[in-house]
Amino acid sequence: MTRTIKELNVDELVERFESICLAQYQAILKEKVYEYNSLYSDMDAVDAELRQRGPDARRTLLRLYDHPNVQVRVKAAMRTLAVAPDAAKHLLQTIADSYQFPQAADAGMMLDRLKAGEFIPK
Repeated sequence: MTRTIKELNVDELVERFESICLAQYQAILKEKVYEYNSLYSDMDAVDAELRQRGPDARRTLLRLYDHPNVQVRVKAAMRTLAVAPDAAKHLLQTIADSYQFPQAADAGMMLDRLKAGEFIPK
């Protein structure tokens, strides 16, 4: 029996977030757009549950900032911009400067959107 997202504790939510990011990375490598998009919806659900549990719950994603996989790092940074803006921006800049594509492009575009005021972290 699979537990719902609401039944998971915060550590399990972080593990779920990490596994979604790793699956996204594989989908990118295999050029499986539908699979990537489906995983994005799963990530949104985990993020929504962390948001509902408050800023401290969302900050648990900070532990993924040192993850060896760039997809995990970029998504963790993007999802923590509202609760750890300086650290998230620093990580995004590091990823953008790494030239590890396509994640470097995602990080750079997010920084550009932030600077232009097109994206307001919530």
